[in-house]
Amino acid sequence: MGKLQSKFRKRSELYRTSRGEEADDTFDSQVVQYEPAHQGSINTVTNLNPELCVSGGTDQAVVVYDWKQGRMCQTFQGHNREVTKVLCYPGSTWIFSASRDKSVLMWDLNQGDEPIQEFCGHELVVNGLAASPDGRKLCTGSRDNWMCLWDIETGQCEHRHNISRNLVTHACWVPDSNSIVQTSEDKTIRVWDSRAWQVTNTFPAKQYIQTHCDVSPNGNHLVSSSNGFGGQGSETTLWDLRQPGCKVVEYRGHLQTTACCMFLPTLPGDTTPRVATSSHDSSIKIWDQNTAVCLGTLTLDGAGPLVSLAPCDATNLLCASFNTGLHHIQLGRGLSQAHGSGGTSGLDIKVVARF
Repeated sequence: MGKLQSKFRKRSELYRTSRGEEADDTFDSQVVQYEPAHQGSINTVTNLNPELCVSGGTDQAVVVYDWKQGRMCQTFQGHNREVTKVLCYPGSTWIFSASRDKSVLMWDLNQGDEPIQEFCGHELVVNGLAASPDGRKLCTGSRDNWMCLWDIETGQCEHRHNISRNLVTHACWVPDSNSIVQTSEDKTIRVWDSRAWQVTNTFPAKQYIQTHCDVSPNGNHLVSSSNGFGGQGSETTLWDLRQPGCKVVEYRGHLQTTACCMFLPTLPGDTTPRVATSSHDSSIKIWDQNTAVCLGTLTLDGAGPLVSLAPCDATNLLCASFNTGLHHIQLGRGLSQAHGSGGTSGLDIKVVARF
């Protein structure tokens, strides 16, 4: 029958501002504008350390940026098509980048501007990247239905497994474990054992494509986000990994595809666990993890799809957009209306910088 033909298309040209059309600048006077990190849409952002973030986009570049000081630190060029995902190994200067050129490259911030390792073998775009807790193995997943496990030091593929229709959209390594979780365009979430390289659990299929996932720091919970349109679908689901396939709550409110979902660190003096989501409807929502109550919404008019989030700490969040670059967002207890056209409900959310 051939590979599953996806209905999920991230058509960035549909969302970029056209000639003569400008993004909404109503809150620009209150937002610091730094040097842009990329020349084009940004697909992915993550943290390298408390001061530096790493991003990738349609300009094929991997950029290291000091979001606190507002300056570009390093640009890596090595891919010949757009960068789809970036991953940093905690506590190191290692950076991994996946691309539509079917490859994954490894960089070291302290070892020049050339890749130090290359992982090649996929036949289509790579969307899933996850590193083992000990920093020895790299998991990659692609739209070619293959999940691969690599030795980081040698760059050799140690295990490959193909599952029909498993068009991988994202992957996460469960902290302090041998388990990997991945989402797919076949609407399914799978849990893998990295030792046997076999699927150990398959969650009940959702109604819509699963676009992204994140695992809580204690490894007990998983959130996954859904494709959608016109208010249908677009939900994020909280799962209990101790009881695989057990749905806890759903977070509903986005009007279009929810592209990213992340667990957030708790605010000082507040033990409420929170989840952040970003959507193609140009909004970010913060949720009470346990009750699914929306604590606040920020809408970035003119930004287009908000496709990736990177929590820096309890009060700072980075967001990647198609039209207006990277946004530094500050979270706090509800003191005022949020910038943009969104408001808050018990939580103050505001954009403080853009780059």
